[in-house]
Amino acid sequence: MFDLDKWQEIFSTISKNKLRTILTGFSVAWGIFMLVVLLGSGYGLENGVKKEFEGDAVNYISINPGVASMPYKGMKTGRRLQFTNEEHDLLERLDNVDMSTKRSRLWQIDNIAYKNEYGTFDVFAISPDYRYVESLTVTNGRFLNEIDINDYRKVAVIGRLVYEALFKNGEDAVGKYVNMSGVPFKVVGVFNDPGQDRDLLRVYIPASTAQKVFNMGNRIRNVCLILNDADITESLQVVEDARQELSQKLKFDPSDQRALFIFNSIQNYKQFMDLFAGIRFFIWIIGIGTIIAGIVGVSNIMMIVVKERTKEIGIRKAIGATPTSIVSLIIQEAILITAFAGYLGLVGGVALLEFVSKVLPQETAYFANPEINIGVALWATAVLIFSGALAGFVPARKAAAVRPVIALKDE
Repeated sequence: MFDLDKWQEIFSTISKNKLRTILTGFSVAWGIFMLVVLLGSGYGLENGVKKEFEGDAVNYISINPGVASMPYKGMKTGRRLQFTNEEHDLLERLDNVDMSTKRSRLWQIDNIAYKNEYGTFDVFAISPDYRYVESLTVTNGRFLNEIDINDYRKVAVIGRLVYEALFKNGEDAVGKYVNMSGVPFKVVGVFNDPGQDRDLLRVYIPASTAQKVFNMGNRIRNVCLILNDADITESLQVVEDARQELSQKLKFDPSDQRALFIFNSIQNYKQFMDLFAGIRFFIWIIGIGTIIAGIVGVSNIMMIVVKERTKEIGIRKAIGATPTSIVSLIIQEAILITAFAGYLGLVGGVALLEFVSKVLPQETAYFANPEINIGVALWATAVLIFSGALAGFVPARKAAAVRPVIALKDE
């Protein structure tokens, strides 16, 4: 039942010691404020990194040929390795590989033109499944397909920024022909990419067409293997299998780290997530330590309060006050100070994160949307209330144990 007299007494005690109460509450408020800001900043870093990953899938392995730097079965060092369609077909058959794609950068194309507009863009010869590596979204028309590959079609899919540079006044690009170093290619689609702007300055054409039109033979530069549900262990096994298969095909030592350049996005993403898990743990340690320091301060202050009110407590017990009423009085005062100060710190921390989120430039790399989970905020509030009760419990027990005769003699 709500005891109005008890709360009036608590507020009266607080009002008589305003400065002491404010300083005590500040230590608690500062602790929860720092915890919220640190957690929000940690989530901001995590969101920023995840945003950077949006431009690419996180379940693929990219393999590029390098230079054989170790002798192997009579083969000399310094050999530059070369991938062909055969290497792509070999890797495509590995266990746990769901899809595969080839990619080559066409450096010989120096410009792309449409009517009187032209520009220099990155042209890549790919196979259709490459769209899943880059997480592309087709906004108009379609992406490359297997018919384009099999029929050696001179078709192209262009990025949004390429479209804006070549096609003015909103002209529909699909069905139009762009000139690539004197060769006309029909635009069949326009794509958007959640990654950086450089990815939107690309043009994709069928790998088979590029090999035939631009005298590439059967050469390719890169193979990407897409592993839909593979975990980190399975991805590492695919990397090892790929290294073993290619070492036999291209004649290089499997332990030669310069022979192949392999990027495992699954492993890379897992490492980043593990890093942020460690950062969050470290933040919690610092934040909780700060809060504990504030709670200890509250407990010490309540000890002083009990000491100052020893005679008063003795009179209460002499006229019939129960130990429970004494304990509840001290604990309620501690909870009030702790909960109110903690709430102010919580609100201040959230307000600061909201302010930073609004004024932060959208293009800021590796930091975005600093925020705190509402569940974490509620949990922190519950911990504060419990900590306030705990902070007042020891002084309350001491007060309840005071003998009236001794208390009345206290000076």
